[in-house]
Amino acid sequence: MSTMGRMTGGVARQMAPRAAAMAPGLTSSFVREALHRAIVGVGPLPPAAKAAEAQLREQRGDVEKAVHEVIENHVRYAGAQGFVTNIGGIVTAALTIPTNVTGLALIQCRMVAGIAHLRGYDLDDPRVRNAILTCMLGRDSVDKLVKKRKLPAPPMALATAPHHDPDLDRQISAEVAGELISKVAGKRLAVTVGRRVPIVGGLVGLGADGYATWRIGRYADSELLPRARR
Repeated sequence: MSTMGRMTGGVARQMAPRAAAMAPGLTSSFVREALHRAIVGVGPLPPAAKAAEAQLREQRGDVEKAVHEVIENHVRYAGAQGFVTNIGGIVTAALTIPTNVTGLALIQCRMVAGIAHLRGYDLDDPRVRNAILTCMLGRDSVDKLVKKRKLPAPPMALATAPHHDPDLDRQISAEVAGELISKVAGKRLAVTVGRRVPIVGGLVGLGADGYATWRIGRYADSELLPRARR
């Protein structure tokens, strides 16, 4: 990670308590609702599996090319600030959660769910849903949480665990909610800086969202190894 990245991350963590106050709806239950809507479809976005199947047809049955296209498409969605904000608004009507952050969470959930579907995972399986949310944390955070024993295993092992642990649902949802709150803090910082140079601020936000989505997509790609498709 670059020096600038470490500095920004440190400031974002310091601002996280304030961000939590700004976005009280960023709870574990919200995380599950966002995942559900990403899977079943919301607004202009069709269900994750349906969109993934469309990509598979376009790629003439080549699963790996379809996975690549799913990632690229969602990176473009993430970079389209207006699109992200509109999607977020659908989910957060009457809530105080920043719409750009929630729209981004929806897009990233949907991307990972699409990858999971193409690799042969059942999106209705609670173990798979836990794996999808864990991918949202990113490799670095997951590795740290596993090392600290706050998570039992990385996404692939969660998706293929022998049994579903309901307690793990709450634990993973809480970690993802905390990650979203950190994103709120980071965006508040970017807005503050961007006020001085609005064009630069906008470009930073667009690039950051797209890059973050790409990294999560690559992590899901490497973690959710192929299973026999049903």
